[in-house]
Amino acid sequence: MKWMKNLPNQLTVSRIILIFVFLALANIDARSVKPNLIDFSAETAHLCHVVAYILAIIAGVTDLFDGYLARKYHCESDFGRLADPLADKIFILATYIMMADYQIIPSWMVVVMISREFLVTGLRMIALKEGKVISADMTGKLKTCLQMGALLVGGAGWIKLFGFDIFYKPVWIVWYSIMLITTLFTIYSGINYFIKNYKILKNNL
Repeated sequence: MKWMKNLPNQLTVSRIILIFVFLALANIDARSVKPNLIDFSAETAHLCHVVAYILAIIAGVTDLFDGYLARKYHCESDFGRLADPLADKIFILATYIMMADYQIIPSWMVVVMISREFLVTGLRMIALKEGKVISADMTGKLKTCLQMGALLVGGAGWIKLFGFDIFYKPVWIVWYSIMLITTLFTIYSGINYFIKNYKILKNNL
């Protein structure tokens, strides 16, 4: 069916749209020291953050289904191979930048993640010139799972879900350790891409 073949790409595009809605809602902060165009109450701001957290979860779920459906119904495409990891990058980097803004994670970790994504994206662009598409490998997929899992925990602490407070010192130590492991694996996965595709890089030096 034609609609089923288009569904994976539609889910990918919808994930990108959800990201920007998430950013708009997550940026609402009644405690901000910066001037706001509209003054929000603490209750309104918290409600917006809860909705943003739910949208982030939905966006993450679409990431699981678009690739699965594409493989199951044999409707994988070059657009999907490029757009799916691109949507993942936009989603993860946007949410991590927002968490750094709220001081939930150190800024240097976000810089490392952004640097890794730019480098791998650059490698993909070089490969395209040779008519090759570098799809996400197992380390890249695991890196994405770790990052999204960390976002799930960090987001819960952000909205204080069930009283869970990420800034409580014992919790913060565990949280920082999780993020450190995630960051280190992010670096490893990036290096792995360059090792696996060294010939492509060498041909263009």
